[in-house]
Amino acid sequence: MVKKRGKGPKGQKSGGRDDPAWARTDVIERGRMRNERLEKYYKAQNILPDDEWESFLETMRNPLPTTFRVAGSRQAAQLLNDIIKDVHVPHLGGVVFEGEAVSPPQQIPWYPDGLAWQFNVAKKVVRKSPEFKKFHSFLVFETEVGNVSRQEAVSMLPPLFLEVEPHHRVIDMCAAPGSKTAQLLEALHAQDTITSSSIPSGLLIANDSEYKRTHLLIHQSARLPSPALMVTNLDASIFPAIKIPSEQMTFPAHTKARVAAKRQYQLMFDRILCDVPCSGDGTLRKNPGIWKHWSPMDGNGLHSLQLRILQRAMRMLKKGGRIVYSTCSFNPVENEAVVAAALRSITGFELIDMSNHLPGLVYRPGLTSWKPTVSKEINTNFATYQDYLQSLDEAQRGSSKMLESHWPPSAEEAENLHLSRCFRIYPHLQDTGGFFIAILQRKPPAKPAVSTSSSSESKRHADAIEGTDKSDVKKPKLDVNAQAGQPEEAATEEPEDGEEELPEEAVAEPALTMEVDQAESKPSSEPKIRFKKGKTAEGASAHFKENPYTFIAPDDPIVQACIDNFDLSADFPSANMLVRNPVGDTVRSLYMVNDIVKDVIQHNDYARIRLMTAGTKVFGKQEGTEAKREGTETHFRVLAEGLPVVLPFVGPKAIVHADFAALKILMEAYYPLTSGFADPFRSTIEAKPNGSYVVRFQPGQLGTSTLAHELVLPIWKSNVSLTLMLDKRAKRCGRR
Repeated sequence: MVKKRGKGPKGQKSGGRDDPAWARTDVIERGRMRNERLEKYYKAQNILPDDEWESFLETMRNPLPTTFRVAGSRQAAQLLNDIIKDVHVPHLGGVVFEGEAVSPPQQIPWYPDGLAWQFNVAKKVVRKSPEFKKFHSFLVFETEVGNVSRQEAVSMLPPLFLEVEPHHRVIDMCAAPGSKTAQLLEALHAQDTITSSSIPSGLLIANDSEYKRTHLLIHQSARLPSPALMVTNLDASIFPAIKIPSEQMTFPAHTKARVAAKRQYQLMFDRILCDVPCSGDGTLRKNPGIWKHWSPMDGNGLHSLQLRILQRAMRMLKKGGRIVYSTCSFNPVENEAVVAAALRSITGFELIDMSNHLPGLVYRPGLTSWKPTVSKEINTNFATYQDYLQSLDEAQRGSSKMLESHWPPSAEEAENLHLSRCFRIYPHLQDTGGFFIAILQRKPPAKPAVSTSSSSESKRHADAIEGTDKSDVKKPKLDVNAQAGQPEEAATEEPEDGEEELPEEAVAEPALTMEVDQAESKPSSEPKIRFKKGKTAEGASAHFKENPYTFIAPDDPIVQACIDNFDLSADFPSANMLVRNPVGDTVRSLYMVNDIVKDVIQHNDYARIRLMTAGTKVFGKQEGTEAKREGTETHFRVLAEGLPVVLPFVGPKAIVHADFAALKILMEAYYPLTSGFADPFRSTIEAKPNGSYVVRFQPGQLGTSTLAHELVLPIWKSNVSLTLMLDKRAKRCGRR
């Protein structure tokens, strides 16, 4: 994730992704794509052998190839991928443009099941070659309907290393714009079919600190509606403890009564993605403006934030769980230095070896030594932090932003930390952007030994279960000793976890639940920022204007009407329906969530966790005078976005079967008359009362068009006409 730069006139951010000059490929001529400081700094880090250096720089001056992956459920993705492989690629195989052969798209060798593609052709070829122009239109169409995701190749890597399964509880801590979130969501929905969606027992929280960017997340996730998704708008470095009800009814004999009596515990995660803000020099190929303003001090300044985000993730991870830490930067101060500092400050974690996880991926191992610069002029002369401090007078020491964690550990410690297990992706290796990945695992719990604990040890376990550290609140805002560079070993800790006694770690009392870092000890070289009781909680909910979430009873008339009209089966989760509007307002939409999302919403203040959205819309009120005039029993219809979730529960009374010809009529006209359809569809639909129905369109062929698999869509039946309940964009795409 590229860190946006400072603010320009009138508070507008400049230099970031929203700056038009940032993304333009003609901002800087190829011959001027040089930066002496960048070359000097990275040569000092020995990130590559000398014989690869020119190839590395030359590749970074080239634009990125076009890459995309086939998205959606595994069945649907494989079907579309076969069409690309068997129809489009052969058609592009012999293209010659202006006397030169043009290479067709190729599958990215390391992506599972061959579902990711890459092609490297000039824009004028795409615009003027009939074959590539047609393929480009195909990609645009499939992207609009959510079947294809235009995503940089290296950006696809972090979710693959997480290996998310449908039962996992997952958080993407810095999620916008959402391409990786979409991958995680697809992994949660691995059991989906072409026409219907599963309801995974797991959870995905997609978080971003910037309010506007959370709407990008919501837009991206709309392509795969999920009852397991939540989007939050919080600072990842101080992400609050989330409460869930206890899942344990019996307790060991030595458990204290006050602990056994607790009914709420902290939600701990199985998988966490930390794609943190970074200086972004790995994106030079798509952001050539970086050549002009790159400075190593950008990485130095971000190091502390990156470390705090990773440390916060480590404290929210279950034993046996996994974190992927990633950046689009080459800078070891943002990469290995952050990972090393986190591992040294919190025990019980390790870098795991996943070198054989993606056969075909070419990478370099993580660095075990580096030389931080203390100035933008690339001064890397200080071998240790102590050497640097000794060169400063008293005033300079107080104002210095350099930390001990900027420097590498000793060679022995670097080997013990297994920093070489990190992944460094360089552009010249496989024609990609630059990237860094580290996979951390919290060591699985050891089998508890039967022993009698001392009173002090018992108190420690009780505090761990309570999840509070009252002494932490009383510490000063700035840890003076930290600036003095005390030994890091003194700051190490193992995250307290009640999982050995309880299923989850308990959360703090309400006044402390938003404490910046509960029971936290950071590397002693970093200033500790402390918040007073309740301060963070108040700040998190201030100016939060999103609508509240209210669950409605299963016997509510609206829910019962939907159950009756759609013939929903007895196992339909009617207790998991919610509305998003103030009490007393007219209900216009019904959302569905799974059990764990329901627990989170019911046991946490939605404003405190800045909950932007949760679950997926499944039913919507049929607006307009037509629905009111007809006097139907209910004005609620099943929504296209929620239909895959609801479909497994829909009974035969609400389902109509039709052929490809009927679909063609519905796509070409907004309100076709029922008399214009052929039997048996015509007689079947005319016999039904007005309202919302689900139509299963059977595979078939009509002229030169083919419907390769069953398609399930919602319709609304009026007195004499039908309406296919799709938005205009989807209909427009469907006509192509």
